[in-house]
Amino acid sequence: MRKVLLIPHINVHNANALSSPYTIGFPAMTAFLGCAHALQRMLNHGNFKDASFKSVAVVCHEIDLQTYKGLGDYVYSIVGTGNPLDKKGARPAFIEEGRCHLDVSLVIEYEGIEKDDEDEALEEITTVLYAKIKLAGGDILSFNIPEFIKIIDNKAFSRLTRKLMPGYVITERRELMEKSMEDGLDAIDAMLDYLKVMHRSEKDSDGNVNWTSRRKTSGWIVPIATGFHGITDLRQAQNQRDSNTPHRFAETIVTLGEFVMPYRIKNLDHMLWNYHTDLENNLYICQQNNRKIK
Repeated sequence: MRKVLLIPHINVHNANALSSPYTIGFPAMTAFLGCAHALQRMLNHGNFKDASFKSVAVVCHEIDLQTYKGLGDYVYSIVGTGNPLDKKGARPAFIEEGRCHLDVSLVIEYEGIEKDDEDEALEEITTVLYAKIKLAGGDILSFNIPEFIKIIDNKAFSRLTRKLMPGYVITERRELMEKSMEDGLDAIDAMLDYLKVMHRSEKDSDGNVNWTSRRKTSGWIVPIATGFHGITDLRQAQNQRDSNTPHRFAETIVTLGEFVMPYRIKNLDHMLWNYHTDLENNLYICQQNNRKIK
């Protein structure tokens, strides 16, 4: 038996959509796992010192990305001062920060909360979500009633996935990039290889031109930030926030993800993400439970 906490339909205002230096869209997985970790720590400081949130699944029901691109524009409003001058020599309006409004559900696998304490735990979780925490840098406006669910068999898991509909579970597809990189492409080319849309034209026997558009593989494939790669040695830095913890500079790790309808998920581990640290390779990442670092 596995136990999960379902927090359904969290409405988030102005979440951070700039999850890496070169992507804009769905927030980074570190934001969602960080929110769950912050929620756990607040429970630990209260009456649930043994509570532990092991892994997190994210289901997106709606996302409203705050950008604008008018007809005839060459760039999006998020580009800012890179926008071309208009006829009067002024630049058009732009958005200073990449933000989005979200409707997401979180499925959190947990330990350390007994059945007799579930009502008290739900009350404390509700208080924290309303008053003490943000999600991906955005304000939590509302959410449906959280509940604890026991996953005993496939029927119980199917009941969970039905509660997540309609929506899309974000899953990890870094194996696509790994395959392309094994064929000789570098990381950015391997990513773009699966994100680009190829348009082709064919002329039939009557001289009519037919256009087709397709990607390299099927599915809703997107770039997603999953963690950080250390680029300096661990050391003490001047004016660092925590004087007792070594500091290092890091860069964002971006890989491929796929949005999948919940009814297509057949195993709980295929939707859950967890923290993983690989100190030999300076990696601090979020990965799915069924994935292994190569």
